[in-house]
Amino acid sequence: MLHVHTIAPFMNLRRAARAAGFDLTPVSGFRDFDRQLAIWNAKFRGVRPLYDGAGAPIDSLGLSPAQRVEAILLWSALPGGSRHHWGTDVDVFDAAAVAPGYRLQLSVGEFSSGGPFAPLAGWLEVHAARFGFFRPFRGVLSGVQPEPWHFSFAPVAEPARRALNLEVWREALVGSALEGKDEVLPRLDEFHARYVAAIDWP
Repeated sequence: MLHVHTIAPFMNLRRAARAAGFDLTPVSGFRDFDRQLAIWNAKFRGVRPLYDGAGAPIDSLGLSPAQRVEAILLWSALPGGSRHHWGTDVDVFDAAAVAPGYRLQLSVGEFSSGGPFAPLAGWLEVHAARFGFFRPFRGVLSGVQPEPWHFSFAPVAEPARRALNLEVWREALVGSALEGKDEVLPRLDEFHARYVAAIDWP
């Protein structure tokens, strides 16, 4: 699902990609608070894997709670702080570049030179902005690691980003079953500045 004002621009982007020989396929669009909470908690408990900045797996249970929080934030947002909550952001890949049954990783390597989605990444770098989309996580200003698969529809996402204030976010987290809450809440100002406010502008 996507925000109502994001659907038509995304479909236009998809049609243009198809004309260029790509099957631009969404993997993840809207993700609600509870889904993000489940992802976060599974990573905090060690049920889902954690990765370092280079994408290599790390032993989450060997980390302190504070270190676990930092490791999760490299690749996953705190509930309430995910751009996917707004319905403006979508993760994509080129379904035409891989065989049926391909196990999608959404890894940097898949979108880098030699990876199956490198041609799509190059095409999107040139053409996505014409349709209002940009990559908010390129690893320049954002605290999140580079995500070449993640595109955001700027005309709707930017007002949503500005509307996400600390008070609203803190209230949502205080009332949630967030794992690591004692580590997160005292640093929420820092996390807002690093992972919500700091994005890589188009």
